[in-house]
Amino acid sequence: MMPTPAAARARYAVALPRPDDFAFWRDRARLLIQCAIPPEDVSWIEPGAPGDLFAAQALPPAPPAPVREVRASRRFLQLAGNAALHSDPARFALLYRLLWRMQEHDRLLEDKADSDVRQLAELDKAVRRDSHKMHAFVRFRRIAPREAGEGERYVAWFEPDHHIVRANAGFFQRRFAGMAWSILTPRGSLHWDGETLVEGPPAQRGDAPSGDAMEDLWRTYYASIFNPARLKTRAMTSEMPRKYWKNLPEASIIPDLVAGAQAREAQMIASGGPAFEGRPRSLDAIGAAIEGCRACPIGCQDGRAVRGEGPGAARLMIVGEQPGDCEERAGRPFVGPAGQLLDRHMASAGLSRERAYLTNAVKHFKHTLRGKRRIHQTPGAKEIDTCRWWLEAEREVVKPRLVLALGASAARAILGRTVSIARARGAPIDLDDGSELWITTHPSYLLRLDGAAAREQAALFDRDLSAVRRRLGEIAA
Repeated sequence: MMPTPAAARARYAVALPRPDDFAFWRDRARLLIQCAIPPEDVSWIEPGAPGDLFAAQALPPAPPAPVREVRASRRFLQLAGNAALHSDPARFALLYRLLWRMQEHDRLLEDKADSDVRQLAELDKAVRRDSHKMHAFVRFRRIAPREAGEGERYVAWFEPDHHIVRANAGFFQRRFAGMAWSILTPRGSLHWDGETLVEGPPAQRGDAPSGDAMEDLWRTYYASIFNPARLKTRAMTSEMPRKYWKNLPEASIIPDLVAGAQAREAQMIASGGPAFEGRPRSLDAIGAAIEGCRACPIGCQDGRAVRGEGPGAARLMIVGEQPGDCEERAGRPFVGPAGQLLDRHMASAGLSRERAYLTNAVKHFKHTLRGKRRIHQTPGAKEIDTCRWWLEAEREVVKPRLVLALGASAARAILGRTVSIARARGAPIDLDDGSELWITTHPSYLLRLDGAAAREQAALFDRDLSAVRRRLGEIAA
């Protein structure tokens, strides 16, 4: 096919109905690729933006036999769907340019030095960060019923940097399913009555309430979990930018907490007291508290916290890394494939699951989406250390004689430092509360092996569990 001379080529303007309508862009982009319309001949126009005076009024009809088939990887569609929510007015042109280039270079996204690929990654990162901030910093405030017989309603104000409001509606529908709420933003509003979600026009800050009676209780809770020993002001303001402070009830006490952190830390060290104050004193209270914990990025995901399970005075506490997909869905620890394998090895070693308390170092499931599958991600040291607060609370209530850590993450949660499983397994480590820590591999590690390696590691795992069972017998004697 001979190229069309530049002077004779038609230009096409695509007017998007909404600034976040990725599905509309995708359909129009597919048609343009099929018609072999190059990126320089297409203008993408958002609502309210000026049009292109030199562009054609309508798109070309779909050819009966497309000039080319359209190829787009799943990875590209995932990144593009996110980048389309960015506020950059050139984002749709970037996406079409990349899609056009990918027809000839199907591995284009692997070229990290490519300027278009780098820009796509930056847009995706900014949108994901903005969504994370929305999950973390939306604060609902209760408003009085407007009419007799009307139930309670909660209203929140949020100022997103990008067009993320509609894309995150599902998160709040699931998280606050039984609550009537509204989220007001300058980019649009969401209203949920427990059954139906309704979109509304942009709002102003004055349309939302400025506070309610529950905020004093929230400030008390926040002050109780504020840890001066781990205060890093730069990191805190990075994770909780000051632009959100005006909407957060706890922000009013942060300056005083920061100012008194050094003196409070010194007092804690001198008294030998715990790093936090106000720790829950029952397993039910701990379980209820972790469901509302948003102290790390994992807790801010659209996930369900999984509390520990077992007797409140168990002599043996078993600590895993984090709940998996099966555990999160069931709301119970160690019920997936790794938990079933653990049950079999415990029975072989003479240990009773029913007499042990089972929990995890991290209480939420950290994962990444791959299509419809949720793929496990290992929690980071900061996330483990943050969630250590809840594990220490469980140990204070249960008071186990032995703690069995399954894997390096669990061991770090107990010791506060990273250890080598190969060096530490098979022997007790004395803990400050008088209990003993035993370390072994996580059963999920065994599931990833086969052949001779699987048999060897299974034998070592059985040996570790048998040593724990013998030690429990010695303590009881």
